[in-house]
Amino acid sequence: MRRFDYKAKEKATGKSVKGSIQANDERSAGRLLLEQGYVPSSIVPHDKDGVLAKYKNRIRTKDRITFTRQFSTLIGAGLPLAASLRSVSEQTQSKPMKAVVEEISASVEAGKSLFESFSRRPDVFNNVYLSLIKAGETSGTLDIALKRLADQEEKDEALLSRIRSAMVYPAIILVTIIGVLAFMMIAVVPQVESLYHDLKKPLPELTKALVGLTNFFGAYWWLVAIFVIGIAGGLFFYFKNTEPGRKTRDSIKVHVPLFGKLFRKLYVSRFARTAEMMLATGVPMIESIKIAIGAANNIVVEEEYSKSIEVIKSGKPLSEAIKDREYMLPLVPQMAAIGEESGRIDEMLGKAAQVYETELDQQINTLSTMIEPILMVIMAGLIGIVIGGTLLPIYSLVTSIT
Repeated sequence: MRRFDYKAKEKATGKSVKGSIQANDERSAGRLLLEQGYVPSSIVPHDKDGVLAKYKNRIRTKDRITFTRQFSTLIGAGLPLAASLRSVSEQTQSKPMKAVVEEISASVEAGKSLFESFSRRPDVFNNVYLSLIKAGETSGTLDIALKRLADQEEKDEALLSRIRSAMVYPAIILVTIIGVLAFMMIAVVPQVESLYHDLKKPLPELTKALVGLTNFFGAYWWLVAIFVIGIAGGLFFYFKNTEPGRKTRDSIKVHVPLFGKLFRKLYVSRFARTAEMMLATGVPMIESIKIAIGAANNIVVEEEYSKSIEVIKSGKPLSEAIKDREYMLPLVPQMAAIGEESGRIDEMLGKAAQVYETELDQQINTLSTMIEPILMVIMAGLIGIVIGGTLLPIYSLVTSIT
């Protein structure tokens, strides 16, 4: 049993209440609250040590991949489930992951199915993971399903790692720009103002503007800090915790210049790769596509892709259902049509995903290369303005005196 913090309203009075409850998972907690006469609005795992504990106890993707691969190997070797889980638990170095494996092992030994045991930790294992566990357990191909999971998570992690790496150098340049400008404004501009004041000379207009800006930030830095933190915090909350905000954020992702095409290829490759994995493991078509749509992890894209579900239910093939969908790139329905004709739709979807993953990798490198000179030009322009307002007036002043 785990402890959850909740916010809810009483059915009878509509009064808002909050508290904690013991349950196996969030769903169980929600059912218990409904039985007690409350309508829950928020249910989150109890964190007695705050944010630090959440960070300390989080399950890293690398740890989950290692667990999945080890578990697959042991199951493939013919070991019973309980023995495999105990063995993996003994080999696991990560304490948070070890605790999760021990919890699953105890549940299996108590007679629960593997799917039920994994389902108790939705915070660690997403819908794709759980669906493949269920399909593999049902069809007797659990080791294959786990291997596919490990392979897919490794590909996803490698792609995200490349994106993060591509952004490191531009981020360093951006920080350098801010640092140089701050130094010039704090250390150089006041000296220029003092020099002109001592010589009783009028400040040039550009220098006067920089001095005014420096004085404003010097006098009201706390107000600027509050404003910036308030705006940033408000936007973060809006985009992270509200439905309209999340929808706006996801819409920006697929429409923003330069990055929009990159995000679209990312979502299409996730959809195709997940659909391939589901279908190859024996998950029915409708369920496979629903899970693949959810794997895109973008509300706007998911809403558009979900229109294909009714088309498939009406008896039409997948290739036709996704053909005219916005945000769906043309290669996927084309490859799906080839797969439907040859009876290898999962394999064809995997090849489509591979094409877009390769293109995505190339685009990330190209984008990184493009961003660097753009930032350098911006940095040169801003520093040029500051130099124009500081060093050039000094030079003019020295020239006029001599």
